[in-house]
Amino acid sequence: MATEGLTPTSYIQHHLQNLVYGRLPAGYERSDGTILEQDTWTIAHNSSEAVDMGFLAINVDSMAWAVGLGIVFSYFFYRAAKKATPGVPGLWLNFIEMIVEVVDKNVKESFHAKSDLIAPLALTIFCWVFLMNLMDLVPVDWLPLLAATAAGDPHFYFKVVPTTDPNITFGLSLTVFALIIFYSIRFKGVGGFISELTLHPFSSKNLLVQVLFIIPNLILEGVSLLAKPVSLALRLFGNLYAGELIFVLIAMLGYWQLPAHFVWAVFHILIIILQAFIFMMLTIIYLSLAVEHH
Repeated sequence: MATEGLTPTSYIQHHLQNLVYGRLPAGYERSDGTILEQDTWTIAHNSSEAVDMGFLAINVDSMAWAVGLGIVFSYFFYRAAKKATPGVPGLWLNFIEMIVEVVDKNVKESFHAKSDLIAPLALTIFCWVFLMNLMDLVPVDWLPLLAATAAGDPHFYFKVVPTTDPNITFGLSLTVFALIIFYSIRFKGVGGFISELTLHPFSSKNLLVQVLFIIPNLILEGVSLLAKPVSLALRLFGNLYAGELIFVLIAMLGYWQLPAHFVWAVFHILIIILQAFIFMMLTIIYLSLAVEHH
């Protein structure tokens, strides 16, 4: 293993810690006792340094895997589109067409407006999130061991499941949130969007009473609106983080880890697919609600 000699607690912490790159201020005392003479952009040696790097720190492993898997998805779908012909499709092209048809069917059933963006967006979300989730099936020591060997550091941090990082899941959900705002204003106008937040669910024909209802309506509708990106991000993160934690615990079972890993992996395949599908469907539904007039 990449973490031989670690206690069970430190083993778990090691596998759940990201490779963080950020800035440490001058005068900072690092974990190895060295004191920085000036502000330095560097790799964090432990979780405390990662926290002290602040908001501008980057989880290098999560970003690299997320971007890399996005490129993999784009490349294979591009190749499939280039090879598409009116004739009988091959096995791979037939598989791609099946995914496209399933996504297109769900978009048509759930999104009740006209937009050329929603179907490609839904397809991208499903495939990208699925690929990121799929990394959870790789045995937890393989890639960290390879990275530690390449870096020459047996305690090198290297997480390989981007969706176990809340920065990634919130990045996805905040993008969806921005689209919700955009589509709400595009289809309803600024006035319609504001009135939707302030004139519902409580309303009255009496103008004075309606004015008094503005604040309660804004609080209720504002909480409902902000809960969408939060629920999207935390649902995906929570399910995949829990699954990864169980894989890490299984890896500590010694010779029993192989059968236990296989059993949990078979069950976890359902979670991987389901969470990608749920994220896609909720995105479609939220955008559909954004364009509907109440």
